[in-house]
Amino acid sequence: MSQLKSTGSEFFAGVRLLGKGFARYGRNPKLLLLGAIPAAISFALFATAWVFLIIYIDDLANAATWFADDWSSFWRGLIEVGAGAAILIVAVLLSVLTFTALTLLIGDPFYETISEKIEDSLGGTPGAVDRPWYRTLWPSLADSLRLVAFGVVLAIPLFLMGFIPVVGQTVVPVLNALVGGWLIALELTGVPFTRRGMRLADRRKILRANRALTLGFGIPVFLLLLIPVVAIIVIPAAVTGATLLTRRTLGLNIENGVRPAGPATASHPR
Repeated sequence: MSQLKSTGSEFFAGVRLLGKGFARYGRNPKLLLLGAIPAAISFALFATAWVFLIIYIDDLANAATWFADDWSSFWRGLIEVGAGAAILIVAVLLSVLTFTALTLLIGDPFYETISEKIEDSLGGTPGAVDRPWYRTLWPSLADSLRLVAFGVVLAIPLFLMGFIPVVGQTVVPVLNALVGGWLIALELTGVPFTRRGMRLADRRKILRANRALTLGFGIPVFLLLLIPVVAIIVIPAAVTGATLLTRRTLGLNIENGVRPAGPATASHPR
């Protein structure tokens, strides 16, 4: 019971980190504009892609259920509805993940500036590696591609489960949020971890040791990114929150002069 209570406490601590990210980001008008520009560019691209997906969703569902062409109209219609839902669920996971990756790639110097300002206000970045943004761009891109590829691998069983009546419309969306929240947290913490010379393997290990905290932060970000237009503001605020998440998992203060509560796993850059 105490372990369950501790897990719940850590989860909601992660949610509060996102709230703190919004609060800190919203207090600086310059950061508002700086962080919104890359997100707006990505949003325009993905909004166009979603318009086409919705227009052709029936054709895609029909193509995915070619094996049911000879079935009765009732069962064929049922399986096509399941296929359409499965396609949309997988599209949500992959589009949120790739939207985040593309936005961070486009706005790498902007989000690096935002994250660094937050850390400076909290006493600096212990273990920081001083490299220009263009030197960190390719490693960040490689890590993002690995995460997207991992998302594609996980999307396959989710897609297949989407064909199962009831399960595809209830269990799969929950699993989608869990997987999406985890991958989004890994993606967003890339900015502060990379500043310390840490790669994807490092942050995966550290965040895994703080799983409930990480999911508490990542799942709300994932859900908020599903709301059109809101995503433009969510990404830069989430980068701020991810900076606080990184500091907490490394045992650093997230409030001026205040040590974080709860377990933390520190690590050192390679």
